Amino acid sequence: MKKLLLMAVLALALPIAAFADGGVDYTNSGGTLAGSNSGLTLSGSALIAVNGLNGGGMITGSNLGSVSFATGALSSGSLQAGGTFAAGGWFTITGNGSNGVPNGTLFTGTFTGPVTWNLVTLSNGTHNYTLTGALSGTTNTGFSTVGVTVQLTINTGKGYFNGSTSISSGDTNIVVPEPGSLTLLGTGLVGMAGAIRRKLKA
Repeated sequence: MKKLLLMAVLALALPIAAFADGGVDYTNSGGTLAGSNSGLTLSGSALIAVNGLNGGGMITGSNLGSVSFATGALSSGSLQAGGTFAAGGWFTITGNGSNGVPNGTLFTGTFTGPVTWNLVTLSNGTHNYTLTGALSGTTNTGFSTVGVTVQLTINTGKGYFNGSTSISSGDTNIVVPEPGSLTLLGTGLVGMAGAIRRKLKA
Protein backbone atom coordinates (compact mmCIF):
# COMPACT_ATOMS: atom_id res chain seq x y z
CA MET A 1 0.00 0.00 0.00
CA LYS A 2 2.91 2.36 0.72
CA LYS A 3 4.23 1.74 -2.79
CA LEU A 4 0.85 2.62 -4.29
CA LEU A 5 0.73 5.82 -2.26
CA LEU A 6 4.24 6.73 -3.40
CA MET A 7 3.31 6.08 -7.03
CA ALA A 8 0.20 8.23 -6.67
CA VAL A 9 2.27 11.12 -5.28
CA LEU A 10 4.77 10.78 -8.15
CA ALA A 11 1.96 10.74 -10.71
CA LEU A 12 0.55 13.94 -9.26
CA ALA A 13 3.99 15.57 -9.25
CA LEU A 14 4.70 14.75 -12.89
CA PRO A 15 2.30 17.32 -14.37
CA ILE A 16 4.18 20.00 -12.44
CA ALA A 17 7.46 18.72 -13.89
CA ALA A 18 5.91 18.71 -17.35
CA PHE A 19 5.22 22.44 -17.11
CA ALA A 20 8.28 23.50 -15.11
CA ASP A 21 10.78 24.20 -17.90
CA GLY A 22 8.78 24.85 -21.05
CA GLY A 23 7.48 28.29 -21.85
CA VAL A 24 7.02 30.70 -24.73
CA ASP A 25 7.47 34.42 -24.26
CA TYR A 26 5.65 36.82 -26.61
CA THR A 27 6.45 40.56 -26.78
CA ASN A 28 4.13 43.10 -28.37
CA SER A 29 4.23 46.84 -28.99
CA GLY A 30 1.84 49.55 -30.14
CA GLY A 31 -1.85 49.19 -30.80
CA THR A 32 -4.86 50.90 -29.29
CA LEU A 33 -6.11 50.08 -25.81
CA ALA A 34 -9.64 51.39 -25.60
CA GLY A 35 -12.49 50.86 -23.21
CA SER A 36 -15.05 51.85 -20.66
CA ASN A 37 -16.54 50.32 -17.53
CA SER A 38 -17.68 47.46 -19.79
CA GLY A 39 -14.05 46.39 -20.33
CA LEU A 40 -10.77 47.16 -22.08
CA THR A 41 -9.95 46.03 -25.63
CA LEU A 42 -6.53 45.93 -27.30
CA SER A 43 -6.36 45.99 -31.11
CA GLY A 44 -3.62 46.54 -33.66
CA SER A 45 -0.71 45.60 -31.36
CA ALA A 46 2.22 44.09 -33.28
CA LEU A 47 3.98 40.93 -32.14
CA ILE A 48 7.66 41.92 -32.23
CA ALA A 49 9.46 39.03 -30.48
CA VAL A 50 8.89 35.35 -29.73
CA ASN A 51 11.20 33.29 -27.53
CA GLY A 52 10.98 29.53 -26.96
CA LEU A 53 8.38 28.65 -29.60
CA ASN A 54 8.66 24.92 -30.38
CA GLY A 55 11.82 24.84 -28.26
CA GLY A 56 13.56 27.45 -30.41
CA GLY A 57 15.39 30.63 -29.53
CA MET A 58 14.57 34.31 -29.89
CA ILE A 59 12.83 35.48 -33.06
CA THR A 60 12.48 39.24 -33.58
CA GLY A 61 10.88 41.46 -36.19
CA SER A 62 8.87 44.64 -36.53
CA ASN A 63 5.68 42.67 -37.30
CA LEU A 64 5.56 38.92 -36.62
CA GLY A 65 1.82 38.90 -35.99
CA SER A 66 -0.53 40.48 -33.48
CA VAL A 67 -1.74 40.41 -29.88
CA SER A 68 -5.33 41.36 -29.10
CA PHE A 69 -7.69 40.93 -26.17
CA ALA A 70 -10.81 42.05 -24.37
CA THR A 71 -11.29 41.97 -20.61
CA GLY A 72 -14.45 41.48 -18.60
CA ALA A 73 -16.26 44.47 -17.09
CA LEU A 74 -14.80 46.78 -14.46
CA SER A 75 -15.62 45.25 -11.06
CA SER A 76 -13.92 47.74 -8.73
CA GLY A 77 -12.04 51.02 -8.85
CA SER A 78 -12.10 53.31 -11.88
CA LEU A 79 -10.55 53.67 -15.32
CA GLN A 80 -8.68 56.80 -14.27
CA ALA A 81 -7.37 55.80 -10.83
CA GLY A 82 -6.90 52.06 -11.41
CA GLY A 83 -9.08 49.11 -10.58
CA THR A 84 -9.97 45.51 -11.34
CA PHE A 85 -11.73 43.93 -14.31
CA ALA A 86 -13.64 40.67 -14.05
CA ALA A 87 -12.37 37.36 -15.43
CA GLY A 88 -13.55 36.28 -18.86
CA GLY A 89 -13.19 38.12 -22.12
CA TRP A 90 -10.71 36.68 -24.61
CA PHE A 91 -7.01 36.80 -25.51
CA THR A 92 -5.43 35.91 -28.88
CA ILE A 93 -1.87 35.81 -30.19
CA THR A 94 -1.54 35.36 -33.97
CA GLY A 95 1.53 34.78 -36.15
CA ASN A 96 1.77 35.95 -39.77
CA GLY A 97 4.24 33.38 -41.08
CA SER A 98 7.31 35.64 -41.10
CA ASN A 99 10.82 34.91 -39.73
CA GLY A 100 9.89 31.34 -38.82
CA VAL A 101 6.81 32.22 -36.77
CA PRO A 102 3.86 30.04 -37.89
CA ASN A 103 0.95 31.60 -39.75
CA GLY A 104 -2.25 31.45 -37.69
CA THR A 105 -3.31 31.40 -34.05
CA LEU A 106 -0.42 30.75 -31.63
CA PHE A 107 -2.50 31.03 -28.46
CA THR A 108 -6.16 31.60 -27.75
CA GLY A 109 -7.78 31.79 -24.34
CA THR A 110 -9.47 33.87 -21.68
CA PHE A 111 -8.57 35.79 -18.54
CA THR A 112 -8.93 33.31 -15.66
CA GLY A 113 -9.00 35.72 -12.74
CA PRO A 114 -9.39 39.40 -12.00
CA VAL A 115 -7.38 41.64 -14.34
CA THR A 116 -5.59 44.42 -12.48
CA TRP A 117 -5.39 47.93 -13.95
CA ASN A 118 -2.79 49.93 -12.03
CA LEU A 119 -2.12 53.64 -12.24
CA VAL A 120 1.59 54.43 -11.99
CA THR A 121 2.46 58.03 -11.09
CA LEU A 122 6.04 58.95 -11.98
CA SER A 123 8.24 61.40 -10.09
CA ASN A 124 7.59 64.14 -12.65
CA GLY A 125 3.82 63.91 -12.08
CA THR A 126 3.03 62.07 -15.33
CA HIS A 127 1.23 58.73 -15.53
CA ASN A 128 1.10 55.39 -17.21
CA TYR A 129 -0.90 52.24 -16.53
CA THR A 130 -0.14 48.53 -16.30
CA LEU A 131 -2.62 45.79 -17.04
CA THR A 132 -1.86 42.36 -15.55
CA GLY A 133 -3.90 39.18 -15.89
CA ALA A 134 -3.66 35.39 -15.67
CA LEU A 135 -4.63 33.41 -18.76
CA SER A 136 -5.87 29.95 -19.63
CA GLY A 137 -6.24 28.58 -23.14
CA THR A 138 -4.87 26.47 -25.97
CA THR A 139 -1.63 26.65 -27.95
CA ASN A 140 -1.30 26.22 -31.72
CA THR A 141 -0.27 22.61 -31.09
CA GLY A 142 -3.47 21.86 -29.19
CA PHE A 143 -2.09 21.82 -25.63
CA SER A 144 -4.23 23.26 -22.85
CA THR A 145 -2.05 25.72 -20.99
CA VAL A 146 -1.83 28.73 -18.70
CA GLY A 147 0.04 32.00 -18.74
CA VAL A 148 0.19 35.62 -17.67
CA THR A 149 0.28 38.91 -19.53
CA VAL A 150 1.57 42.34 -18.49
CA GLN A 151 0.82 45.33 -20.72
CA LEU A 152 2.31 48.82 -20.16
CA THR A 153 0.66 51.88 -21.68
CA ILE A 154 2.50 54.86 -23.10
CA ASN A 155 2.89 57.81 -20.77
CA THR A 156 -0.41 59.70 -20.62
CA GLY A 157 1.27 62.90 -19.44
CA LYS A 158 -0.26 64.63 -16.45
CA GLY A 159 -3.68 63.57 -17.61
CA TYR A 160 -5.38 60.24 -16.97
CA PHE A 161 -6.80 57.46 -19.13
CA ASN A 162 -9.64 59.02 -21.11
CA GLY A 163 -10.99 55.95 -22.89
CA SER A 164 -8.14 55.32 -25.33
CA THR A 165 -4.34 55.10 -25.24
CA SER A 166 -1.49 53.15 -26.85
CA ILE A 167 0.55 50.24 -25.58
CA SER A 168 4.23 50.97 -25.04
CA SER A 169 5.17 47.31 -24.56
CA GLY A 170 3.59 44.06 -23.53
CA ASP A 171 4.87 40.68 -22.42
CA THR A 172 2.90 37.43 -22.37
CA ASN A 173 4.39 34.20 -21.04
CA ILE A 174 2.64 30.96 -21.93
CA VAL A 175 3.68 27.74 -20.18
CA VAL A 176 4.11 24.85 -22.62
CA PRO A 177 4.39 21.20 -21.55
CA GLU A 178 7.43 19.31 -22.76
CA PRO A 179 6.65 16.22 -24.91
CA GLY A 180 9.21 14.07 -23.04
CA SER A 181 7.64 14.89 -19.69
CA LEU A 182 4.17 14.16 -21.05
CA THR A 183 5.38 10.73 -22.25
CA LEU A 184 6.83 10.08 -18.80
CA LEU A 185 3.55 11.11 -17.23
CA GLY A 186 1.62 8.72 -19.48
CA THR A 187 3.98 5.85 -18.71
CA GLY A 188 3.73 6.50 -14.98
CA LEU A 189 -0.05 6.56 -15.05
CA VAL A 190 -0.23 3.30 -17.05
CA GLY A 191 2.16 1.65 -14.58
CA MET A 192 0.16 2.87 -11.61
CA ALA A 193 -3.09 1.61 -13.14
CA GLY A 194 -1.53 -1.83 -13.65
CA ALA A 195 -0.28 -1.98 -10.06
CA ILE A 196 -3.68 -1.03 -8.68
CA ARG A 197 -5.38 -3.66 -10.85
CA ARG A 198 -2.97 -6.36 -9.60
CA LYS A 199 -3.54 -5.26 -6.00
CA LEU A 200 -7.30 -5.49 -6.42
CA LYS A 201 -7.05 -9.01 -7.89
CA ALA A 202 -4.91 -10.22 -4.95
